[in-house]
Amino acid sequence: MTKTLSVKTSAHSEFVDITSLTNAVVREAGIKDGICLIFIPHTTCGITINENADPDVRRDMIMELDKMVPWKNGYHHLEGNSAAHIKSSMMGFSTVVPVSNSCLLLGTWQGLYLCEFDGPRTRNVIVQVQ
Repeated sequence: MTKTLSVKTSAHSEFVDITSLTNAVVREAGIKDGICLIFIPHTTCGITINENADPDVRRDMIMELDKMVPWKNGYHHLEGNSAAHIKSSMMGFSTVVPVSNSCLLLGTWQGLYLCEFDGPRTRNVIVQVQ
């Protein structure tokens, strides 16, 4: 089963927890055990798995990414969003999570995050469960 989710972001850079949205697709698919592919079809937005207990982790990650790849740095890309392209490539555009008992098999403190680097926007997330 493949489903496209629509996720609205509200800031220029933010990590949006999409764990529950993705788990809902897994349950809807009715597959007890398998894999779930999550793909971001955008070039200025990525995906990651990281801690979901303390929101400071997300803020710290954005802060450090901004230090490594500042928004203005003499880039040549005419749209002016090269930093977003670079950060999204660093994070990656897809991830695969095992499915067990019709649920994402994430660690106790793990969550699935859409990584916005050129928002706010409405983003698509393609979820495929096998």
